[in-house]
Amino acid sequence: MGRKSAKIAAKKGAADKARGQVFTRALKDVFLASKSGSGDPDTNFLLKVAIDRCKKFNVPKDNIDRAIKKGQGGDGVGYTDINYEGYGPGGVAVFVEASTDNNTRTVANVRSYFNKVQGSLGQTGSLEFVFKREANFLVNEENVSDQDEFELEVIDAGAEDITLEDGVYEIIAPVESFGDIQKKLQEINITPEEARLERVPLNYKAIDDEDTLKQFERLIDLLEEDDDVVTVYHNLEEEE
Repeated sequence: MGRKSAKIAAKKGAADKARGQVFTRALKDVFLASKSGSGDPDTNFLLKVAIDRCKKFNVPKDNIDRAIKKGQGGDGVGYTDINYEGYGPGGVAVFVEASTDNNTRTVANVRSYFNKVQGSLGQTGSLEFVFKREANFLVNEENVSDQDEFELEVIDAGAEDITLEDGVYEIIAPVESFGDIQKKLQEINITPEEARLERVPLNYKAIDDEDTLKQFERLIDLLEEDDDVVTVYHNLEEEE
């Protein structure tokens, strides 16, 4: 999601809805980590990170176990990763990452969400020049004993940028350095709060009309509430 803009979900809705969205996002991270590796957090570092994050938000253990089982294909069904690219109200670019056991169902649902707000799905690659992929890690400052040494270690592993804000280090790196930084953090016994590949906007689109903004928010809600949708990125630039 756009780094320059606040997440839409954070500015609306009741507390229980926000809590549900946190649960959903955290569990999808567990699913993805399990799907990409083993179902054992002792041997799957990303799964350990995702489970720790779930525990931080008090996600029920049964929910976590189901997400792991789903990622491992424990329900007997294989899941395929698929992306959708399109434009929502106001011409804001929207990139959708999904994982599904039924492509026909998922594309029909995603297309219907765009249609409901007069948006449109584009062809694969249509947002190639709107988003770039990069590795992103978040590490609590309290887990770092020596800042200079820590920064040198992750830079040596491929980090391009390290910032410290509100007690959290954000590490940005090329996609190809994701695995090396993951291994380096394991070596120095640091478990990040988050570790993922993101799509970051290269440019932004503002929406000045309140009704159009509400329609865009509705689109994001519909997408994020779909069980097949894993992550939604957009290039909306909101007012400070």
